[in-house]
Amino acid sequence: MSKTNSPTAMPNSVLDDAAMLVERAMKAGAEAAEAIVLEGQSLGVSWRLGKLEDVERSEGRDVGLRVFIGKRQATVSTTDLSERSLEPLIERVVAMARIAPEDPYAGLADKALLATQFPDLDIEDNAHVPSAEELGRSAAKAEDAALGIEGVTNSGGAGASWGRSGIALVTSEGFSGSYSGTSFSVSCSVLAGEGTGMERDYDYSTARYMEDLEAADVIGRSAGTRAVRRMGARKVKSQSVPVVYNPRVSSGLVGHFAGAISGAAIARKTSFLQNAMGQNVFARGIEIVDDPHRLRGLRSKPFDGEGVANRRMSLIEDGKLTTWLLDTSSARQLGLTTTGHAARGTGGPPSPSTTNLYMTAGKLSPEELIADIQSGFYVTEMIGMGVNGVTGDYSRGASGFWIENGKLSFPVSEITIAGNLKDMFLHLAPANDLTFRQATNAPTIRVESMTIAGT
Repeated sequence: MSKTNSPTAMPNSVLDDAAMLVERAMKAGAEAAEAIVLEGQSLGVSWRLGKLEDVERSEGRDVGLRVFIGKRQATVSTTDLSERSLEPLIERVVAMARIAPEDPYAGLADKALLATQFPDLDIEDNAHVPSAEELGRSAAKAEDAALGIEGVTNSGGAGASWGRSGIALVTSEGFSGSYSGTSFSVSCSVLAGEGTGMERDYDYSTARYMEDLEAADVIGRSAGTRAVRRMGARKVKSQSVPVVYNPRVSSGLVGHFAGAISGAAIARKTSFLQNAMGQNVFARGIEIVDDPHRLRGLRSKPFDGEGVANRRMSLIEDGKLTTWLLDTSSARQLGLTTTGHAARGTGGPPSPSTTNLYMTAGKLSPEELIADIQSGFYVTEMIGMGVNGVTGDYSRGASGFWIENGKLSFPVSEITIAGNLKDMFLHLAPANDLTFRQATNAPTIRVESMTIAGT
């Protein structure tokens, strides 16, 4: 087996462990095998009302081994690589594979599709490994800034964290690769008002590099300002109006789209976009991209969960659906080729998933996007998961602000917005304020008409 490490590779010893598992599985009777090793370290601090509440530190290594005998497969996972544990583990997984039901689509990814070059994605910050004291100071700074906003009366707590994680993958087809990355975060949640009129809100920032993290006091002030703005929330009458999604929640619409084009859902015929390939799913001009090679991206990776070469892909081009999200198994079920979207843990086979997913920015500013709305709803928070993946029916609790004469007017809470995703996708427009703060991102989005269920 040849070994090719990415620029952010894990130590060779981890790849050696994975290679050893594959080799021993083959000697035990497996016809094909793959091993994945996940390593992680994390440190987190929580802070509330001027006091340290908790410090959590964890370190661990999880190992998964998948073996194939013909079209039968089995998977085991462990955290113990001692010889006493290893030999029975390998014997057990091979025995499991011999009696497993046949799966005509089971098997490793085709060798011709495996990655051979791994780009440097700049996802590991080795210059900063913060101490608990340093994280505590960040959390305290965020909370202090939030409590300094007039009208803020209590704290839900602030937090700061650091983590490093790595993945090593080896297959009997000759693939051997690894990568690792870091993450930093700061968050704050506060309450404003008194008694039954209290309102809560929050803000956060997450980044691969400490230098890209938003300042803790900026996060705190934002959380406090958001909470105060929600005071005096009202209900509104049931009606149909334009709905505008703040970027903090607009990414959810892109996430629903991604779920609908998952190869697993398409193969099971459980998606409302089942027959939409090549059709206009969104309005003209809309583009949705998945980019695993985005520099410093929160889900960037040089290869997918099966070792397949991955690349930037436009899932929607000028409103048209161009591809499904496929791993090897779902691609074979559909008579297609994997798109390099396999993701997996240690306890089971891969499944399709996105990486750095986003809707590209539009041309209008958020203010211009709502300027002609006489009455409408601006959503800042969503509640519940009322989405039917088969029909596209959409119904979720929401809060935010009422729009009057093109301006945000008064806060609104405890209402439901409803529609159908097929119609919503075709009648939405993005603003020009795209920023990359999460794994899935979108700018402010206007949906032309939705049903508001209020009083």
